[in-house]
Amino acid sequence: MATMYRQTIVSILLILCVLGARAEDSIKVSAADLQALMKRVERLEGLAAHPNKLGYVDGVTGATRQVPKDTIKPDTTKTEKPKRRGRFWIGGYGEVTAKHCFYSNNYLRYGKNPEKYANDHFGEFDLPHVVIYLGYDFGKGWSVGTEIEFEHGGTESAIEIEEEEGGEYESEIERGGEVALEQFWLQKEFNRYAILRAGMQVIPVGALNAHHESTEYFGVYRNEGEFTIMPSTWHEVALTFMGSTKNGWHYQAMFLPGLDSDRFNRKNWIKPGTGSPYEFKLANVFAGAARVDYTGVEGLRLSLSGYCGNSFRNTLSKTNAELDASAYKDVKGTVSIGSFDFAYKGYGVIVRGSATYGHLSDAAAITQYNISMRKGSVSSKQWVASDAVAAGIEAGYDFFSLNKKLVEKKQQFYVFGRYDYYDSMLRYDNKPTDMYAWCGRHRIAAGINYFPIKQIGVKAEFSYGILKQGTRADGTRGKLYNDEPQIAVGIVYTGFYELNH
Repeated sequence: MATMYRQTIVSILLILCVLGARAEDSIKVSAADLQALMKRVERLEGLAAHPNKLGYVDGVTGATRQVPKDTIKPDTTKTEKPKRRGRFWIGGYGEVTAKHCFYSNNYLRYGKNPEKYANDHFGEFDLPHVVIYLGYDFGKGWSVGTEIEFEHGGTESAIEIEEEEGGEYESEIERGGEVALEQFWLQKEFNRYAILRAGMQVIPVGALNAHHESTEYFGVYRNEGEFTIMPSTWHEVALTFMGSTKNGWHYQAMFLPGLDSDRFNRKNWIKPGTGSPYEFKLANVFAGAARVDYTGVEGLRLSLSGYCGNSFRNTLSKTNAELDASAYKDVKGTVSIGSFDFAYKGYGVIVRGSATYGHLSDAAAITQYNISMRKGSVSSKQWVASDAVAAGIEAGYDFFSLNKKLVEKKQQFYVFGRYDYYDSMLRYDNKPTDMYAWCGRHRIAAGINYFPIKQIGVKAEFSYGILKQGTRADGTRGKLYNDEPQIAVGIVYTGFYELNH
């Protein structure tokens, strides 16, 4: 639609130039005027093609959908005030991926004899995420947004091999229902400073949850650190107050139900505690989340986010009366998460980074409670860490930015590198532990991102997971498990469009 506008404007200007050459009192259009107007049209095209760039990303259309005041000037030649028209927006993102892993996927690879699996390898083809966004602006500040996600090309149920139960095959239900409705919210915008939103929405804690679209990171897959220890994409039914200022500050404050500690585990820390296996979300305990972004410097974004809420009594396993009469009377299971992330883009360079630290109170008591639950419960009955960490940084350079013709075609070719460190069992009850050293690792990666057009990316990377050292059975320290190298390729898509009617 924006391209059609550009062609129309250029055609009109050319006609005016021709008329100006043949008439004494014609309208003169200089080359400088034409260039300035074309730049303005390109800006409008960018806003129409990707409206969430107006503010910070919330996974659908941005927290604020206001067009900057200086972008579109009012038509003062008309005496009648134009009527506001409803707007419909559509978009989505998706990934088609393949990888070959030069390590074992056997459920015993982290057992007592990891050397047995040192020469194993396996491959995978996958559709990690296929997402459809739909939304509508009713006018007068009211709008609705939805997100429907298909993970791994199908429903959210699967057969998995349970490592803790002798390799037994079990049916795993990640969320109730066959299709994941990841977002459905209604929003009232009073002005740019005050917006209220209610419904299922993204909890933007950390870099990955706030910026999880396929073109917002270099790797073929989402960064392993935050993806391991926190829900991704983290979505809950919540009430949100948010807004932005003219000088580049954006803010969100959210009220939402707490996590469910019954479902915490050693590999993913609190990640499984979101959502619900039932037809409703338990809300015996509550939580709060917040995020602040600063985008006042061109090309730079600085962000702080956090979460805090209890998790222990958010269960159907026992009543409050039973818990009050037991050794778990004072257990709260408070989950506290703090995160900093940033992004810079300019001069052909993109640099992104994040650091996230989380703490779970009463981790030892929750571990004991979960392990004692019956076999048919929703709990994985595993140890849970009191502390977890994830940090990473990536940087890439667009070599096509050195070629004027490729820049004019808006093609990009990034060569990038990335480093991650994460540990879902960093501390147990505030004490370091080597019991599950395989839960922590360093990861290095390098690869390319080629964008033939803005919305399509072709990715390839080589990564190497370096597992942590620990204390061996003989009391010495050293490597306990095999490292994990892999090659991955993918093609990704991200697009957002507004349609007027």
